[in-house]
Amino acid sequence: MTGAAPFERCIRRGGVAVFPADTVYGLACAPDDRAAVERLYALKGRASHKPAAVMFFSLEAALAELGELGPRTHAALERLLPGGVTLLLANPARRYPLACGADPATLGLRVPALPALRAVRVPVLQSSANAAGARDARRLADVPEAIRAGADLVLDGGELPGTPSTVLDLRSYEAAGAWTVLRAGAVPAEAVGTVLGPPPAPPSGEPPP
Repeated sequence: MTGAAPFERCIRRGGVAVFPADTVYGLACAPDDRAAVERLYALKGRASHKPAAVMFFSLEAALAELGELGPRTHAALERLLPGGVTLLLANPARRYPLACGADPATLGLRVPALPALRAVRVPVLQSSANAAGARDARRLADVPEAIRAGADLVLDGGELPGTPSTVLDLRSYEAAGAWTVLRAGAVPAEAVGTVLGPPPAPPSGEPPP
């Protein structure tokens, strides 16, 4: 790891970086730079209609940007972040459309527990540093050589936990207190439940998600 300054410089200049998150190795670029986003997607062979997450490196920066959050959702973010979760949020302002794929009304948000990059002042579009559908990278050596060679900056953070973030759907949390785990990952559902409370029971006759 060489620190926050080279990483931020790479992003601001339209580059694509390989970096260690708090879960697995990731790819990052500026979320509003179409050419950089297209390069990132091409490096991992990801279909252009699929969404990615927007990552902020401090909770304060994320909350300042997402000023339209309701009080219940705002409080949930303060309890869950930073940490190994990706949150799907309602996106009425249609922020970061290049990261939203085919659904501009939904934004994926990530704020990692990553002290080494906390000083980074810009958000990034972030996806895992692997070929689409392949195993996540725990070590830099696990990142495909073609991805490392095609990136403008490669940061080595040693061996990481290796389990990707837990994906939580909070789009109905403000109105109904509802949340759903869409992908099991680094943070167990039980731990989420202690923070957010149990999800509402499904209507009678319907199985839980």
